[in-house]
Amino acid sequence: MRHYAVLRLLLAGFLLYFAWPVIPEATTMLERVFWGGWLGFFLLVVGANFSTLLQMTKPPVMEQENRRERQTQ
Repeated sequence: MRHYAVLRLLLAGFLLYFAWPVIPEATTMLERVFWGGWLGFFLLVVGANFSTLLQMTKPPVMEQENRRERQTQ
C-alpha cells in the first residue's frame, strides 16, 4: 500500500505549490507564526510519508495487509 504514501506526498506538494508565493508576503507576527506552523506541519507530513516509503516504519494499521497464517496445535 505504498501508493497511499505517494498520493499524500503529491497532495502535500500540491498544497505547497499554492502556498509558496504567499509565504514571503507575511508581514505581521501572527502571519509569520501561522506560516511557520504550516511549514512545520508540512515537514512532519513529508517526513512521515518518506519513512513509510523507505519502510523505516510500519504503515498505518488501516493500510497494513492482513495475512492469515495457519496455526497448528
